[in-house]
Amino acid sequence: MISITIDGKEIKLEKPVTVLEAARSAGIKIPTLCWHEQLERYGGCRLCLVEVEKIPRLQTACTLMVADGMVVKTETEQIANVRRGILEFLLINHPLDCPVCDKAGECELQDLVEKYGPAKGRYKEKKRKVPESLEDPIIVRNMERCIMCTRCVRMCEGVQGASAIDVIGRGGHSHIEPFSGGKYDCEYCGNCISVCPVGAIMSRLHRHSFRPWQMVNETETICPYCGVGCTLIVQVRDDVIKRVVPRIGSVVNNGLLCTRGRFGYEFVGNEERLTEPLIKKNGVFEKSTWEEAISLVAKKLSEIKEKYGAPAITGIASPRCTNEDNYVFQKFMRTVIGTNNIDSTARTGYAGAQRFIENIFGQGATANIIPGLSNSDLVFVIGGDPTTVNPILGLQIRACSRNGGSILTIGNFKGLEYFSPQKLTPVLYTEDVLLEGIVTALKNKKGLSDANPKLEAKIKDISTSIEDVKNICKIEEKDFNEFLNILSESTNPSIVIGKETTQSNGASYKLLLLSAINYLINGRIYLLSDRANEQGLLDMGCAPDMLPGYMPVSHPESRKKCEGAWKTAAPEKKGLAIFEMIDSARNGSLKAMYIMGENPVFNLPDSGNVESALKNIGFLVVQDIFMTETAKLADVVFPALSWAEKDGTFTNMERRIQRLRKAVNGNGMEDWRIISEIAKNMGRKFDYSNAEDIFNEICRVSPLHKGLTYED
Repeated sequence: MISITIDGKEIKLEKPVTVLEAARSAGIKIPTLCWHEQLERYGGCRLCLVEVEKIPRLQTACTLMVADGMVVKTETEQIANVRRGILEFLLINHPLDCPVCDKAGECELQDLVEKYGPAKGRYKEKKRKVPESLEDPIIVRNMERCIMCTRCVRMCEGVQGASAIDVIGRGGHSHIEPFSGGKYDCEYCGNCISVCPVGAIMSRLHRHSFRPWQMVNETETICPYCGVGCTLIVQVRDDVIKRVVPRIGSVVNNGLLCTRGRFGYEFVGNEERLTEPLIKKNGVFEKSTWEEAISLVAKKLSEIKEKYGAPAITGIASPRCTNEDNYVFQKFMRTVIGTNNIDSTARTGYAGAQRFIENIFGQGATANIIPGLSNSDLVFVIGGDPTTVNPILGLQIRACSRNGGSILTIGNFKGLEYFSPQKLTPVLYTEDVLLEGIVTALKNKKGLSDANPKLEAKIKDISTSIEDVKNICKIEEKDFNEFLNILSESTNPSIVIGKETTQSNGASYKLLLLSAINYLINGRIYLLSDRANEQGLLDMGCAPDMLPGYMPVSHPESRKKCEGAWKTAAPEKKGLAIFEMIDSARNGSLKAMYIMGENPVFNLPDSGNVESALKNIGFLVVQDIFMTETAKLADVVFPALSWAEKDGTFTNMERRIQRLRKAVNGNGMEDWRIISEIAKNMGRKFDYSNAEDIFNEICRVSPLHKGLTYED
């Protein structure tokens, strides 16, 4: 243990840290402008100067490491005078525009000047003038306010990995601007906004619309855009989302957000949102009451079930809805309708790839911790740009490169082009030949070990030479060998697979080859997920052959467990998968379809064919937040609530269950509540009053969730 004394308070430390960090751990605040939790030590602003016993000069607390027996003072007259002088220097050119600056009220410079002064400045020269820049679509820059702390530069280069901005000029002419000149040439993640201590870089979306102290309603929730599941804070005024900010220290994203997560919240208050149920009469939608619409759906589904049987009805669940929504939906289809005809668009990529890989390596093989990528010595990427699909995951790959790891890619990915010097780009439609060549070379180099006989039996006869790769894929032998050497010598590798592979022609064979590569290099597999709750959707049993917790519908004991909680029989016959549903709709054997929060006309391949098939269905029900392409074909449309308007849980690609919390009110109804009301009108009561009730039932039914509680 290291023992130090700060301002008379003895502090015990288990490991060496800076004086600043030691003080913060004890609740002692040392002022700083250039230091930030997410950035490396810098020591530029000098405001954190402290007195250390037996050291003659003041020291910067953000760079000075503690030593046993050290005695530190953070607030003395000498220190206050120095800080006052530094602030006076910063204010030479800083404009006194606090009344119109959006940062007023949360400006770190403003707070420090209020505490230390100076009351007036001694410099009489005119302030430097820099025109405000509104060239960027979602960011506004006012570099008159910049104090050259370089937080934004260090964030952009050292954490985001974009290196889009830097300090230009020298001395008094130094300023920060994009390399591209006027406009940012970057990913617009907005993380520079998070770290800017003043009003130099800010969001344009909420400009001049509120003051920070007016944000009395702050809700911590989960980003709705992809499978990473970033934690964010929604700030609300007058029941309208004004701003979304990250939370420092969050496990998944640690205070980072991508452009969608930070700026993509305005759709919640969009005027085109559905607000009332709609019923199509004579080909035209008419507004309806909830009672009329729910009664109509219940009546029509009951009639179709009685006349044609339960298999004539299907349901499509949604990876954008919560676990609770999807659980209630699959329960409705199985207990009220009486069929396992339930599936989702996750089958088109994520679900199928996950099942294929886990059949080889065992359940949970794709459930790997995202920060583990930065600790890998090699990341092999194929099938999509991670920085586009899952941006925060992509940052972990960039971090791997900065930490000395190697990034190998098959294909060109713009977000990794400066981090992946080793890449192979085969001729179109020859990717499988390249993968065969890699498998063959790794087998020859490493040999097979009989650790996975089933997989080895499938790949033992694969034999594609370097000459084949060279001639068919048009890849140079030197490049292939260099790529292979890096791959084979890795000791802690990861493989990242995107939907360009999982949704491509011959995807199963490519996944087999990638599984073989993973087996031969002893790596970890990550599947990119572009929907917030694809994993949770599968966990909840929204599949034609699986109950919640991946219990097979054909297994009597699995059905018995569900039936005990549901107090009714569950169907044992496997249902239709989503493409089988489309085929059944086309041939006329499907009479009704219920779609919750999904747009298959847009999201399934061959949209024209899907649209014509859905038009052939006798009764189509859609619940969504907008009038989508699919909703326009429906007979009844229910207005649902968006991610920001309801409570529940999401499960991210790591299989981490996270709380979604209501931030604003909406005009629709929770998806699970709509389903429950329809079930009630069909004679089956679902006894839920809130999302917690549903989650508690999930924990009783699903072996994956056993022992969990909603508050965990």
